[in-house]
Amino acid sequence: MAERFERLGWRSRSSSWCGYEVGTTWCEVELEPIDGQDVLLNGVVDPSRFDDLAALLDRFGLTYTLELYDEDVDLLGETRREG
Repeated sequence: MAERFERLGWRSRSSSWCGYEVGTTWCEVELEPIDGQDVLLNGVVDPSRFDDLAALLDRFGLTYTLELYDEDVDLLGETRREG
């Protein structure tokens, strides 16, 4: 998964035995493998680019749910793509 981001110009570095940090000027996320081929994506995204991150995951052909929270942990937005 990290390689997909890298091919689009994102920075990437190993952060654990199986995890990677990927980032660009508007998003920094941790990619952690979970069950099977699933990946947990956790981090920070510029709220104005939330839809751009969803479009990128669509481009990768992934099934996902994205949630955007503010500093007070209030849900600001949610989007999903079903498989």
